[in-house]
Amino acid sequence: MSLVPPFTLETATAKVQRAQNLWNTKDPELVAPAYTEDSIWRNRDEFLQGREAIKSFLRRKWSKENGYRLRKELFCFSDNKIAVQFWYEYHDDEGQWWRAYGLEHWTFDAQGLMQERRMSGNDVKISDDERWFKTGLERGPDPAPKLL
Repeated sequence: MSLVPPFTLETATAKVQRAQNLWNTKDPELVAPAYTEDSIWRNRDEFLQGREAIKSFLRRKWSKENGYRLRKELFCFSDNKIAVQFWYEYHDDEGQWWRAYGLEHWTFDAQGLMQERRMSGNDVKISDDERWFKTGLERGPDPAPKLL
């Protein structure tokens, strides 16, 4: 299956799953090639451009976000754009667990590489008992009802 625009429901869903799988490796060298050489990012209050900046950002991120586990779901799509909602959990160096919630808007080039990634998210403190992703990469409870 070709994961290039224009997207269908099947290819958009597969693109989101592939992104989730790559990010859960926590390996910037595996994640960065999914983006164009000059990809533009907004990640919360940080703005960056290019694969090297992406790799640097991801190294910093995953050096602080211990036990990181991510889930992404397709929100909507059209032509060369995909929007996702996401949830991920991690703990800081002091052992405090956090859950991040948010939305990402992606724009792709004709080869299926991401040209733009714009992320908005919030982090919420959680206890160990509130964690959804306790082992491996299991799906965990459906978070959607908790967001309403």
